[in-house]
Amino acid sequence: MSGGLGTYETLRVEEREDRVVVTLHRPEARNAISGGMIAELHEVCALLEREPRLLLLTGHGGVFAGGADIAELRRRGREEALQGINSRLFERVRRLPMPTLAAVDGWALGGGAELSYACDLRIAGPDAVFGNPEPGLGILAAAGACWRLPQLVGESVAKQVLLAGRNLDARAALAAGLVIDVVPADELLAEAHALLDRMARLSPTALRLTKLVVDSPGAHPVADDLAQAVLFEGEDKKERMTRFLERNRA
Repeated sequence: MSGGLGTYETLRVEEREDRVVVTLHRPEARNAISGGMIAELHEVCALLEREPRLLLLTGHGGVFAGGADIAELRRRGREEALQGINSRLFERVRRLPMPTLAAVDGWALGGGAELSYACDLRIAGPDAVFGNPEPGLGILAAAGACWRLPQLVGESVAKQVLLAGRNLDARAALAAGLVIDVVPADELLAEAHALLDRMARLSPTALRLTKLVVDSPGAHPVADDLAQAVLFEGEDKKERMTRFLERNRA
């Protein structure tokens, strides 16, 4: 690991030139998202805001994240809810400059599911299960699922998950468009890296601006034009188009 990040208790972090790989690592608690993990993920976000790179997020031991830490949640009250401890982090993940990918196998429940929803893309292993059982614990999925999930899979499927307690297994998640693909468990990380490799070959500036425009609310033709104007003046665009034309002539 390079010098950009320190030592972590709940994460395993690998820095590469074009990406950062983060593994949720609380094996004693099925990688449940604790306050400590939230703080450490904020540090990763700070790095990726300073040095924009792709992010691969996965979980240790065949589990993505089995939810939030219930013992911690039980101690939280109104003031902690108003602080948006989980939701502020997940929104920060959502707004990272470069694309983010969650590689999910095993459980992605509660806060773990919401963390995966905050990523731009998800790829699943065959045992992946997404669910939001919060109402069974007397709370709601308040870290983004109530509005992100309908955007991702539509209102009907989202209500099946959020209101009826339906879990989406890998096959159902693929059918709903929640994940880009389902691959064998022993190929999950390799396929995730292959997907990031394809994105890494694209123009970084074009990726950043495309993500900004796609995430902008409503119709935004002026934003589209402004982003395109920036890209049209860039050397990257000229070099890439020149290479494309030369290959076609060859």
